[in-house]
Amino acid sequence: MPHPRFFCPLSLSPGLLVALPDAAARHASRVLRLAAGDPIVLFNGEGGEHEARIESAGRDMVLARILARRDAERESPLQVTLAQALCTAEKMDLIVQKAVELGAARIQPLVSARSVARLSGERAERRLRHWRGVAIAACEQCGRNRVPEVLEIAEFSRWLGSSPLLGGPGLLLSPAAERSLSQLEVSAAAVTVLIGPESGLTPEEEAAAGVAGFQPVRLGPRVLRTETAGLAALSALAALAGDF
Repeated sequence: MPHPRFFCPLSLSPGLLVALPDAAARHASRVLRLAAGDPIVLFNGEGGEHEARIESAGRDMVLARILARRDAERESPLQVTLAQALCTAEKMDLIVQKAVELGAARIQPLVSARSVARLSGERAERRLRHWRGVAIAACEQCGRNRVPEVLEIAEFSRWLGSSPLLGGPGLLLSPAAERSLSQLEVSAAAVTVLIGPESGLTPEEEAAAGVAGFQPVRLGPRVLRTETAGLAALSALAALAGDF
């Protein structure tokens, strides 16, 4: 079995004694029941990972000694930004978790006209912190050593006006699109995938996305739910890019 992995956003080097972050320490001691002498793996999000051994473990404090560094990289060759219109809390948690597992480089939550969820102020900040925690936990589980960005929640039209395409094409998933994703040739290093909410984007939003450079594509003959569409696109793009 692989050793438990923990995100530790510190400068890590062999020989160093470090305290695990509070959430990681509680998970290690209370859930996994790890004790002194148990092997673990630490990563700080800057690439690579570190073999470590627990020196002491209490309910709220876990100290670990770093033993060696491994130059392990598990990132996709294709940098995918998943721009996801807000949906219900449970669906957003699932989308963030699985998008990280499937190799997304960043996740952009969007407020669109038909978004059921409406977040602002402190509620938006809390939800953003939660999603970032979900992304970290997904990295710990799946082996990634670089934590994808979960960007600030953005209003759809303002985001479109901020040049959201990061050096590559933009894809708008639409069941009515003429072209299928399988007909695309993935030659760029980066792609932005835009997903609407449960009720879809409005015709005006789809038109605005087209003006901003997004190409409509479909994923086969079936209509996928919002929590399925982005994940299916990530999987298909990973296969086209040679990641799978």
